[in-house]
Amino acid sequence: MFNTMYRMVYPFLGVFQTSLGVTLDQMSILMTVRSGLGAIVPIFASVGDSYGRKTAMLLGCVLFIGGSALVVISPTYSMFFLAMILTMVGKLIFDPSIQAYVGDRVRYQERGRIMALLELGWSLSFLIGVPLIGLIIGKSGWMAPFPLFILLCSMTFIGIGKTLPADGKKKIRQEGEKHSILQVFTSTLALNGLLVGLNVSAANEIINLVFGIWLEDTFNMKVAALGATTAVIGISELIGEFMVATFVDRLGKPRAIFLGIGLNSLASIGLPFLARSVPGAILGLFFFYVTFEFTLVSSIPLMSELLPNTRATMLSATSAGHSLGRSVGALLAGRLYRFGLSANLIGSIILNLIAASALALLVRRKSL
Repeated sequence: MFNTMYRMVYPFLGVFQTSLGVTLDQMSILMTVRSGLGAIVPIFASVGDSYGRKTAMLLGCVLFIGGSALVVISPTYSMFFLAMILTMVGKLIFDPSIQAYVGDRVRYQERGRIMALLELGWSLSFLIGVPLIGLIIGKSGWMAPFPLFILLCSMTFIGIGKTLPADGKKKIRQEGEKHSILQVFTSTLALNGLLVGLNVSAANEIINLVFGIWLEDTFNMKVAALGATTAVIGISELIGEFMVATFVDRLGKPRAIFLGIGLNSLASIGLPFLARSVPGAILGLFFFYVTFEFTLVSSIPLMSELLPNTRATMLSATSAGHSLGRSVGALLAGRLYRFGLSANLIGSIILNLIAASALALLVRRKSL
């Protein structure tokens, strides 16, 4: 539900733009502001450490319901803008809180499987949620999904309120104790972990942003390439998450991440050889995304164990690191592409090597 709301704006951007009677620039401002919230996510998610996981999840639902209701009450651009911001903040509070809840209750040795299953909500939102929203919009108009979101999230709120155990007493910070955000950003372990996620995400984005352009330039098949790429992304995400659920606890989290980084680098090396035809290029892209998703999802249980006392804030900082990595990758992608796709592939491999080095330092400092 949270992920479908987040992801539906991209394919239906034109529908929302036309229905609201605004320009593409105005929609771009909205998307920029919403994406920027990812960089300050620890501020929101520290609620889960300060007031408890259940309380934070319920707060995330309230914000999501409130944001969706704004569009129903007043279907204008300003209310739509505010709705996207409120639902995004709700997601930024909810996601790390549910991950921290699992981290509190599931042994580290088994946590990778459970967290990977949680991540299925991300890929299935793209494969099931977004297409369903498309059918609803096509039949009943652009506003139709929002009452449904209100209903679903209200059910979620009631379900969490009734089934999850109480958080217990509010955590009181002792005199001289750092705020959870400061604990994360002054920890060498945490910073090493964040560096892994940042570089892995940047390595992916360097290829992600230009591969469609490269297909268009090389094969002049833009529409077909984009359609195939969309399907590849969703399916590869799903397969990557199932692979994590199956293997990460058996391999061990660090070993799985090392394996994912290595395979992703091999996928980058192999892309020029596969990408001599459109099917080969799509196959190469599939392997690239599968190995990236495997690496990223394998890192979540590891990050959940670095600072157990500030688990929600640590996991939200991880998400912020991924957002920053995507920004770095986006900044580099176009500049590197001026020298051809090979420059992007080399850049991706270098960033993966930096991630592997940071992970090696982390493992040397803490047995995981």
